[in-house]
Amino acid sequence: MKAAVLASDQFDGKVALVTGAGSGIGRATALAFARSGARVVVADVAEAAGEETVRRIEEAEGEARFVRADVADELQVARLIDACVETFGRLDFAHNNAGIGAPPAALHEAELVDFERVLSTNVLGVWLCLKHEARIMLRQGGGAVVNTASLAGLIGFPMHVAYCTSKHAVIGITRTAALEYARAGIRVNAVCPAFIQTPMVDRLVEAGGPRSSLERLANMQPMGRIGTPEEVADAVVWLCSDAASFITGIALPIDGGTTAR
Repeated sequence: MKAAVLASDQFDGKVALVTGAGSGIGRATALAFARSGARVVVADVAEAAGEETVRRIEEAEGEARFVRADVADELQVARLIDACVETFGRLDFAHNNAGIGAPPAALHEAELVDFERVLSTNVLGVWLCLKHEARIMLRQGGGAVVNTASLAGLIGFPMHVAYCTSKHAVIGITRTAALEYARAGIRVNAVCPAFIQTPMVDRLVEAGGPRSSLERLANMQPMGRIGTPEEVADAVVWLCSDAASFITGIALPIDGGTTAR
């Protein structure tokens, strides 16, 4: 499915940050922001992948810069946000998207090291990014943030206790921040994708999880197909736009109808 056509100049003069932008949803969102006229800071721990996203933006005549950052490290996050301002002078939008999973395991068999690793990136990372982004946006008088949660933040998934826990927490962070900053002109929302054609889903299939083929994953969703990163990216960009100016604190399912059951 093709991405929606977005206004090419709606974000002229604006700056967007996307974490986990080296692949999947993060790369698609970085490209979508650039197509809408924003200058983009591309963040990831994978340097080659992040630089490739920048290359694609520049190839399409956009403007971007790559910054390597581990979102679980506050010093690196602080440097990342500083780099946004030093490079482009401001920060208007942020998509806190960096996230990881853990090997499928029953709750009583899950490893502590895996649980802590997932929460460190998926929960601590979102909080740290939002903490430092909010400081800039408060100073500027506004902004918009979208956090990547998951369908697994709205319902449970057996064999994935760490991931489900982390994504439920992302929604809690989102709602709390939305209320704290509502009168400061900062909107904070979350997207909750179901199964999307990304490297993470590919790894889930390879690991032989409870649904070990893309076809079976697709059949779990009422639309009968896997979503695309571009479909999530378009929702992120829309939530950051003036078209969503009265929307904050939501956890938007992008799930082919799964939560309608």
